[in-house]
Amino acid sequence: MEKITLCGDDCYSCPRYNARTRQEREKAAELWFRTGMRDSLVPPEDMACTGCSSRKECGYGLVDCTKAHGVEKCKECGGFPCKKLTAVLEKSRQLQEKCRAVCTPEEYAALEKSFFHKEENLQK
Repeated sequence: MEKITLCGDDCYSCPRYNARTRQEREKAAELWFRTGMRDSLVPPEDMACTGCSSRKECGYGLVDCTKAHGVEKCKECGGFPCKKLTAVLEKSRQLQEKCRAVCTPEEYAALEKSFFHKEENLQK
């Protein structure tokens, strides 16, 4: 089962999305900080995540962009793939390299499944 976001992330595989206890959210917060997904170590309650949706603000501006183009998914847009998505994919490649360097094999496997198949997921 998958829950694919506009940028191609798979929520159902994400350690943050799946963190239900305080201890799991603390572990996710430390991982997000260590990988550079956060600039600081945030409180565990700030790590609670219900996944992205068209009703949430998108750090990449994709929600506003799809609304402006009258589509639900980026791949439905005549401009797909666009500069915004190209930038998202480049940022993801940079994050992937950092994660390879600082994560345990188990951590990397979870992040890889969640965040590093964007191009494939965007085609779904």
